[in-house]
Amino acid sequence: MKIALSLGGSLLTGKGDEVSIDYQTYLRYAEVVKQLHREGHRLIVVCGGGKPARYFIDVAKKLDASREIQDMLGVKCTHINALLFLAALGEYADQSRIYQRASELKYAPIDKILVGGGYRPGSSTDYRTAILAGKMKADLIINATDVDGVYTRNPKKYPKAEKIDELSYLKLEEIIKENTRQSPGEYGLFDQKGIKKAKKDEIPIIIIDGSDPDEIKRAVDGTHSGSIIR
Repeated sequence: MKIALSLGGSLLTGKGDEVSIDYQTYLRYAEVVKQLHREGHRLIVVCGGGKPARYFIDVAKKLDASREIQDMLGVKCTHINALLFLAALGEYADQSRIYQRASELKYAPIDKILVGGGYRPGSSTDYRTAILAGKMKADLIINATDVDGVYTRNPKKYPKAEKIDELSYLKLEEIIKENTRQSPGEYGLFDQKGIKKAKKDEIPIIIIDGSDPDEIKRAVDGTHSGSIIR
């Protein structure tokens, strides 16, 4: 199976007020990805920026920085996470680059795990994952984030919100429009452009709570507890 994994930066750098970067966290996620690779799956992992991105973006806002500068700070933070993840994967990964553009996949080794990051202002890593997934003709997009799936409303604000196990691309777009705003460092459950791209290429998206790295493997074998969009 060809898999594109959007690995949320919050999973790698912590969800609290303070940035928390522990090398063992990168190793835990790397081990799951390596296991999938050993099972014969072909993978590209696109790392998010996480707490460091939000921290620098907040500072930039106080400096009245442009939207483009804010976005570029986020992009650079995704590259830092990608480099650390490459280090954690070691020889299993293509160490030659951080994949950002679909055209780069033309030269990608098929026997290595690929690691990607952000590319340009106004483009989230979710969208980047969808673009790379389309180019590699992926069978599945996995969005490993800090929520356990899609709900009718934001469950953090509305405890009675109902979880949806399976839904259409259109329904996910509607829920995101109603419940989140999309700005630098904040893309909700999945970037709107990423949903449209996945829909165009007919690639299912699975949104999971990646706090447990093993849930990524369960998303591949169909025993996950998240939501599937198709």
